[in-house]
Amino acid sequence: MYKKLKEKVCNANTHLHALGLAPFTWGNVSEVDRSLNVFAIKPSGVPYDSLTPEKIVIVSLGDGSVVEGDYNPSSDTPTHYYLYKKFDNLNAVVHTHSVNASSFAQAGRDIPAYGTTHADFSYTAVPCTRALTADEVNTEYELNTGKVIVEHFEDNNLDVESTPAVLVHSHAPFAFGKNAEDAVHNAAVLEIVAEMAMKTEIIEKSTTQIDKYLSDKHYFRKHGKDAYYGQK
Repeated sequence: MYKKLKEKVCNANTHLHALGLAPFTWGNVSEVDRSLNVFAIKPSGVPYDSLTPEKIVIVSLGDGSVVEGDYNPSSDTPTHYYLYKKFDNLNAVVHTHSVNASSFAQAGRDIPAYGTTHADFSYTAVPCTRALTADEVNTEYELNTGKVIVEHFEDNNLDVESTPAVLVHSHAPFAFGKNAEDAVHNAAVLEIVAEMAMKTEIIEKSTTQIDKYLSDKHYFRKHGKDAYYGQK
């Protein structure tokens, strides 16, 4: 029943590693199938070079329990679970510790939209959440990571389609997509725009964000005139 979903998620995880976005076992990809009320995710601690579709874990979207699989799901599974529960239009999640995006997260900073490459990718700056409290870290840390992401999106009227990535303060990035491969693509673009932003600030510290008219031109040309654009 879950063969195709497992294959897609396995391939996406392998691609994530091949792109250099998830060294060692630092990262995971999941994709939801809402018709089956499940999502598939990488198993915890399994090296990418030994990952096969049979090792991918199927998790219930109803209660977060393992439906099928011989391995433990990623330790980040509660984060993915909460995001799928709260964002109806979210189909895939990627978590990495890619160097440049994680550096912005560790600094507690949004990634500013300085140019058209960023505008093609996201209608907004890539946001950084608030830091988790000690209680949130010490009690259900991974679940609370999902909650702080949702909190930030809701408080700032953001949408996972027009803002396809987020940084968790002091931690690392999460990227979203219409399927697992699309989310991996967005994770890769996120790392590129993070590097560009960092180098832009080295070259010119007083750089300001891209003019809205130019950002709109690029974003809507790529995503269509009817694309949701952040503010409700």
